[in-house]
Amino acid sequence: MTTPALLPLSGRRIPPLNLGPPSFPHHRATLRLSEKFILLLILSAFITLCFGAFFFLPDSSKHKRFDLGLEDVLIPHVDAGKGAKNPGVFLIHGPDEHRHREEEERLRNKIRADHEKALEEAKEKLRKSKEEIRAEIQTEKNKVAQEMKIKENKPLPPVPIPNLVGISGGEPEDSDIRKKREKIKEMMKHAWDNYRTYGWGHNELRPIARKGHSTNIFGSSQMGATIVDALDTLYIMGLHDEFLDGQRWIEDNLDFSVNSEVSVFEVNIRFIGGLLAAYYLSGEEIFKIKAVQLAEKLLPAFNTPTGIPWAMVNLKSGVGRNWGWASAGSSILAEFGTLHMEFVHLSYLTGDLVYYKKVMHIRKLLQQMDRPNGLYPNYLNPRTGRWGQYHTSVGGLGDSFYEYLLKAWLMSDKTDHEARKMYDDAIEAIEKHLIKKSRGGLVFIGEWKNGHLEKKMGHLACFAGGMFALGADGSRKDKAGHYLELGAEIARTCHESYDRTALKLGPESFKFDGAVEAVAVRQAEKYYILRPEVIETYWYLWRFTHDPRYRQWGWEAALAIEKYCRVSGGFSGVKDVYSSTPTHDDVQQSFFLAETLKYLYLLFSGDDLLPLDHWVFNTEAHPLPVLHLANITLSGNPAVR
Repeated sequence: MTTPALLPLSGRRIPPLNLGPPSFPHHRATLRLSEKFILLLILSAFITLCFGAFFFLPDSSKHKRFDLGLEDVLIPHVDAGKGAKNPGVFLIHGPDEHRHREEEERLRNKIRADHEKALEEAKEKLRKSKEEIRAEIQTEKNKVAQEMKIKENKPLPPVPIPNLVGISGGEPEDSDIRKKREKIKEMMKHAWDNYRTYGWGHNELRPIARKGHSTNIFGSSQMGATIVDALDTLYIMGLHDEFLDGQRWIEDNLDFSVNSEVSVFEVNIRFIGGLLAAYYLSGEEIFKIKAVQLAEKLLPAFNTPTGIPWAMVNLKSGVGRNWGWASAGSSILAEFGTLHMEFVHLSYLTGDLVYYKKVMHIRKLLQQMDRPNGLYPNYLNPRTGRWGQYHTSVGGLGDSFYEYLLKAWLMSDKTDHEARKMYDDAIEAIEKHLIKKSRGGLVFIGEWKNGHLEKKMGHLACFAGGMFALGADGSRKDKAGHYLELGAEIARTCHESYDRTALKLGPESFKFDGAVEAVAVRQAEKYYILRPEVIETYWYLWRFTHDPRYRQWGWEAALAIEKYCRVSGGFSGVKDVYSSTPTHDDVQQSFFLAETLKYLYLLFSGDDLLPLDHWVFNTEAHPLPVLHLANITLSGNPAVR
């Protein structure tokens, strides 16, 4: 039985341990079967045509005329004056009869010629070998596929690109910081090169087994998740040859017309977010085109009674459903609430408001709903529009919903005041009911379950330190200093969760019960799967405070990853951070390249690389430009207005 711990419970990341490679269908066998089926269809059609022609083709030696019964056609007479039918009729005869006989003869000749042509074609086909027929079928298939590819890659209407600042550079002045930044770049190269060698085209890599890996969030297809997720990291690190390798794979192989059921949330943040970021950084149209192709495939997921999307959708059939473990068939707050950034950019780039309308409909529905204690429960039923289990978390299941409220405001050049109000209301309720201080003085974010607070904090919730710092400017009642300090306290707590392990890497979750503080208790919570949230918070706090402790803590984490997670075939998560001889889970997650290494690289870069007043990072660390009003000049684009 699959447990929730092994499924994508998080709004931000997947938490599974090594699930092993999925079983892929045997595509070659499927292809052979389809070709035989097509061949049988063609032969059946020819045989039917031959018999039809034999029995029904008129014999010209026996029939001098092909009687269509037109000699005496009765046509009702219409009295134009009254506009009603008159029982009287007109008889067609005389010159009209001669004209109709000529038409009969022309039609008869055409039918005979068509039948004779079909018979000749049938005979010609039947004279060919099976191999020749199969080759013709393959030629036709290739022709159709090429036509579809041309249609899919049709250029989108031109849209002015926002003023892009800081897409390269960030070279630090300090030589020691430069060396650390170069080391992070080398780690990225190691992760990418091994994926390129052993897992190319697969979603992820098993670095010890040295082969491809995937999970259920990507369905059964090889969609190259690591390639798409890593592109913008490669670009900002100046690894342009590797970037071009990824671009070529996407141009030639990334296909969304597959019979595969995927997570709407995960492919949105990883694929659409990654493709949009690659487009903005490089200007290559193929990334924008692919992002729009995928977005169109996700739209059927919104076909529910409430407009709240299903968690999963089949890319080919458009059929959606929710995770079987989710409360009463519910959709998950952090999943349907983490679409706004990408969908707004899709509407901006295409001029098609459908994407914007989908996410704004979700917002309007949430605004109308009652919230217990001002908190958003993690589960919402897409059929009834009612909350599921009353469970509220800033970690898995809830996290990135709050993040995207704040970032919707930032991405709009701080003009989306509705999003800012929803964010402020939410964090006030969170601070009142979920944020506590332990006996040892550590500030943590608990989870509200069944009417009481569970004193446990997940690694995923550690992103909130950076969120509070990012949202400090613009806070109500001049509380910017308060929220910056709150972010720093969360960062300290999460650092303690790392520091209190044998490996100096943080566990999946940790408790604050009695004498136990910032330590995992259950074995199932002691793993580290290359997660980025703690380092993400260090980076945001470095940007806003320049306190050297955040670079120090980030470097400690980088050294621990290098020492305990690096293997000859890439990087792997570990199963127990409290064991000095850890066992690897043999999975190099795509988000390790998209987020963990990107945030480390930015931590040791200058502030001029992707400055935060020009860029907003989605929850997979893909940078999307702020849509500054001064840069929006295409008045013909309805999405802009």
